[in-house]
Amino acid sequence: MMGGWNKLLENPLLWATRTGLGVVSPRGETARLTVLIHHRVLAARDPVQPSVITAPEFAGQMDMLRTCFRVLPLPDAIIALRAGTLPSRAACITFDDGYADNLTVALPILQERGLHATFFVTSDYLDGGLMFNDRLTEAVRIAPEGRYDLSDIELGCYDLESLASRILAIDDLVKRVKYLPPTLRQERVARVAERLCGDTPLPDNLMMTSDQLLALRDAGMEIGAHTASHPILAEMSDDEARADIIRGKLRLEEILGERVRLFAYPNGRPGLDYYLSHVRMLEELGFDAAVSTARGVATRQTDHFQLPRFSPWSRRPMRAALLLMRNLTQRRPTPPLL
Repeated sequence: MMGGWNKLLENPLLWATRTGLGVVSPRGETARLTVLIHHRVLAARDPVQPSVITAPEFAGQMDMLRTCFRVLPLPDAIIALRAGTLPSRAACITFDDGYADNLTVALPILQERGLHATFFVTSDYLDGGLMFNDRLTEAVRIAPEGRYDLSDIELGCYDLESLASRILAIDDLVKRVKYLPPTLRQERVARVAERLCGDTPLPDNLMMTSDQLLALRDAGMEIGAHTASHPILAEMSDDEARADIIRGKLRLEEILGERVRLFAYPNGRPGLDYYLSHVRMLEELGFDAAVSTARGVATRQTDHFQLPRFSPWSRRPMRAALLLMRNLTQRRPTPPLL
């Protein structure tokens, strides 16, 4: 804790930010809960994914968070929010998808600072699986230089002659397939990988193993569900969505030997990626609460099955703190759900 106070004394702007956060994020019945969302934390910069945060950057962000906020376990924060007893400057840390670097890179940084996080895991990709976006990323990474015409599978033409062109190709491919029905998305991504890298194997260690998931839980972290296959729920029938949610929940509970009580909607934008029917499903299936990716903060009046989350997209801790302040002061009503 002394290190945090030293940072405050050294940085008057950080002190002012912490003080301001206490004003806009008071305690009790008018409290506001900030929930942060992360995905990966890399040991070093990845040239084809330059926007993914690295360990030193994440450590700096966590130092800022510990100094400016009171970081709580998400389940505890939800209970306190409902009861009107949430402390001032309350914040929670979450991760989505279930990457192995959550355990190997992020967890030690969290533990060194005494911070808790909730990890929402997509169960189908445990033990050697690869999510669709990572399959595309890794295929583009290892593809030989050249021009690839994928128009026959309703995608674009890609010039993979430079690092910059590969980054642009990854971004375009992910955007084009993300909202396809799950089966079609899987088929199309498989065809892209075959065209770009043939029989060259793709990594099988990006996601956690079952043992790593247990290690994360045993370290005191919360494990939540994130569906089985990471579909866009709004693009499925209700029966298909329910089956995918159930399969993900049951698989995690089988590994952990305990009830999984929290859920994160894939992609997570209300009214676009999930509907009211999915909110009701989660209640019926025995979850306690769920998080979206709608920006903003939660209050006592917020639907606890649609808790907003925010990511301060800055590698600089001070700028991240200011973005969090702005997020706290801007009220964004949750879009109406169908």
